[in-house]
Amino acid sequence: MPNTFLRIDDLHVEIDGKEILRGLDFEVKKGEIHVIMGPNGAGKSTLANILMGHPKYEVTAGKISLGIQDITELKTHERAKLGLFLSFQYPQEIAGITLENFLRSAKNATSQTPMKVLEFQKLLKQKMGVLEMDPEYATRYLNHGFSGGEKKKSEILQMLVLDPKLAILDETDSGLDVDAVRVVAKGIQEYHHADNSLVLITHHKSLLEHIRPDAVHFLVDGRIVESGGVELIAKMEESGFTAYKG
Repeated sequence: MPNTFLRIDDLHVEIDGKEILRGLDFEVKKGEIHVIMGPNGAGKSTLANILMGHPKYEVTAGKISLGIQDITELKTHERAKLGLFLSFQYPQEIAGITLENFLRSAKNATSQTPMKVLEFQKLLKQKMGVLEMDPEYATRYLNHGFSGGEKKKSEILQMLVLDPKLAILDETDSGLDVDAVRVVAKGIQEYHHADNSLVLITHHKSLLEHIRPDAVHFLVDGRIVESGGVELIAKMEESGFTAYKG
């Protein structure tokens, strides 16, 4: 359908010969926010990585589509140019390149028209203001010496600057205190509108106190075992995922 941003059909994924995703089906429409929850080892991060084309993971069956385009075999940079973005659960430190230079290079690589330096700096300053980040961070090496919360803010800053069609946030809220969760939620609210979509992978409900999803999905043993509304979060808190395990 034209308003479907992401569609996954019967996806099977292996890593080092071990099957992690076992026939996963999933669909996200334009303007929607979807939440994926599940126990450790269920395949949540595998799903995030395979969506961005991580070469360590192998698709053995199934199909991933972005809009009408089959992206199953595309490289990571090709998916990024089509509008996919992944916020990492454990952001890496990269010495030698400043946050500003990294973001300007990424923005120009994924845009039709490169931004001039002053235009980009104005954009970066505005987005850093949304996240209550000191402008000085733009001159520091990417995530180098950043605290855990600062790294997560840096990831959300990347999302705001790159403005992707579909953002996948892999446990961006993990390890954050109450104030940091509030700021991350503010960044997500700044990003999201009717013409983009968001997939939030999380263990916790803290972020969902600020963001109201259109759908919640339970991922257990490599499959979506139940989908519904926010009422599923209360169900998860009460009984966990034990009932879904074989």
